[in-house]
Amino acid sequence: MKTVGIIGGLGPETTSEFYLDIVFSCQKKTKESRPGIIISSVPLPYKIEEDLITKNEGSERYIPFLVNEAKRLEKAGADFIVMPCNSLHVFIKEIREAVNIPVLSIIEETVKFLKKNNFKKVGIVSTSATIQNKLYETALEKEGMAYVTPDAFQQAKMGKFILNLVTGQQKNRDREDLIQIINDFEKKNVDCVALACTDLQLLIPKHPRLKIFDTMKIFSDATVEEILK
Repeated sequence: MKTVGIIGGLGPETTSEFYLDIVFSCQKKTKESRPGIIISSVPLPYKIEEDLITKNEGSERYIPFLVNEAKRLEKAGADFIVMPCNSLHVFIKEIREAVNIPVLSIIEETVKFLKKNNFKKVGIVSTSATIQNKLYETALEKEGMAYVTPDAFQQAKMGKFILNLVTGQQKNRDREDLIQIINDFEKKNVDCVALACTDLQLLIPKHPRLKIFDTMKIFSDATVEEILK
């Protein structure tokens, strides 16, 4: 088995769930041993996190924190690194260049999954940083897949309730707003929705007609595959 290094601490609930999903998924696939997992919690100031999530500002302040944690994980013995946070993939190039071990991408693994399952038009809900940097849009276009994103007003609302989730202050209204955005996607003929912020799965959105995929679950499955190689 390979040992995975997780850059966590941004949205602690999702990092914990990601960890547990890896442990139990590995256990289902093999009884040989438990997976090797090293978690590095990023000591990031809340103000930097809030600026990126709500306004996509000050992203350059993230880089030293993330690069330092990636190097620590490599030194600690990780065979590869993952980040269970979509927004942090704005910096994946810098992180990949800073270490000599592979860094898996939640964006790449999600698009690979959607293409494999023959989806053609994807609704994307995520932070402003993920949308404005066109992380999913660019990857989907390369595969010839169409996409829909929220309008500016919806995106502003989403930034606020994602911040609520990250800081443990989620409200019932947040879930209602997310479902309304998904309803609007249906009118634009999407055939699935990607929760492209790992904290959004905490709202447990459901839709009677559209398939909704949690990118964190897709990524944890890909991580397990890599561990078991």
